[in-house]
Amino acid sequence: MNRLSGWDAMLMYSETPNVHNHTLKVAVVNTADIRGDYCFVTFRETLSDRMHLLDPMRYRLIVVPWQLHHPMWLDSSAIDVDYHIRRVQVPAPGGRRELDAVIGDIASTPLDRTRPLWQVFFAEGMADDRVAVIGKVHHALADGVASANLLARAMDHPEDHAPGEPAAALTTAPPTKTELLRAAAADHVRQIRRLPQMVIDSAAGIARVRTGAQVRGHDPQMARHFKPPPTFMNHVVSPGRKFASSTLSLAQFKETSKSLGVTINDLVLAMSAGALRNLLLRFDGRADAPILASVPASIDLSPDRIVGNALTIMVVSLPVHIADPLERVRLSSIAATVAKENDRLLGRQLISRWMAYIPPVLAPAAFRWLSGRNAQNKLFNVSVSNVPGPRERGRLAGATVGEFYSVGPVSAGCGLNITVWSYVDQLNISVICDDRTLTDAHVATDSMTEAFAEIRRAAGISAPLADVPTAMRRAAAITD
Repeated sequence: MNRLSGWDAMLMYSETPNVHNHTLKVAVVNTADIRGDYCFVTFRETLSDRMHLLDPMRYRLIVVPWQLHHPMWLDSSAIDVDYHIRRVQVPAPGGRRELDAVIGDIASTPLDRTRPLWQVFFAEGMADDRVAVIGKVHHALADGVASANLLARAMDHPEDHAPGEPAAALTTAPPTKTELLRAAAADHVRQIRRLPQMVIDSAAGIARVRTGAQVRGHDPQMARHFKPPPTFMNHVVSPGRKFASSTLSLAQFKETSKSLGVTINDLVLAMSAGALRNLLLRFDGRADAPILASVPASIDLSPDRIVGNALTIMVVSLPVHIADPLERVRLSSIAATVAKENDRLLGRQLISRWMAYIPPVLAPAAFRWLSGRNAQNKLFNVSVSNVPGPRERGRLAGATVGEFYSVGPVSAGCGLNITVWSYVDQLNISVICDDRTLTDAHVATDSMTEAFAEIRRAAGISAPLADVPTAMRRAAAITD
């Protein structure tokens, strides 16, 4: 039995009927070099045989009586393979647009909390000898780094272990009510003992951030914290989800960042700012003030971590009000530097430490109220993530993983999430939104592509955007 961390528990409490807190991992697999039929049965058997290497996939949520503490994970729960590993059909002609629509449908329903919190969908019917493996994992179970490490374990390796016990046989008896209450009481005693130091560390961290802000002074081109402007993205989100993906050349992205003297992450933020500027002008009729982006960052990059959330959240100003692409790059880089410095001054683990004190009895009701409240999200306008992915191609059940996409959830009052993962030679963009924000999420991926091309033109790079032959063909938004 393992107690959910504060972050993990918060991600459980904040899930409501219209705010789903699962993440999606999508591997597009090339089967042309496989002898015989690469079928669902083969894939299911392969994944089932690897279940002994994927411990978190057997975790089931156990609620403490009367919600006196955060829930716990029951290790080695029984797995119903037919529920967790499913097949879906991608409509003809089986390209990127059709796959994205299937992914949006999968994202639109929450996971069953009475079972281990994941599902995998084997998507058939794709063109060019491809299939897609769509993983749906609750964010409380694993963040981006943990999910990537789990994926690495699921892939084929020369030193693979022999198949383990059947997943259904790996079971652990649930604890008694008395055992749960005893463990909760012991944890609370430890938390109370840590509280004075928490208060001291928090006061010192806040003082450091304030001093740093006073030294820097406020830049009028930067958004103020807790004062995000209203936008078309910010409203009561609906349960339905729309998904879109796109691929850029990682080599061209690196070339552009080097030419401009900024990091890959700075360039992702600048590209996102340009794309969002275009969307704001289109849907709101104006883009006259900077907006705030929630940018998660891992505080534990260990390749052995396969469960839980080890995160800090940075709030970054996005210069959507700036027309000049190069000025957007400059301001995005400055904003990212300021956010990282604030995070360092505050203490990278301070937010995670405070999450442990979220009251289990009050939190779910508070989040339900928040998710239905038609008021401006006071923390941020949009979520933007950038995660460096694998540099070598993996294999699933013997077939090469040609592409990999990942996206996190939308949040209460924030109907758009942009996630960028690099994979070998690709920079893969994923956008998820509720169906009130956009009816076709490819409007956002088109805007991301155009924003990148605009930055390259402004930087004097004449070469057009390169096609990425290892990825599916681009899917443009459908215009009326």
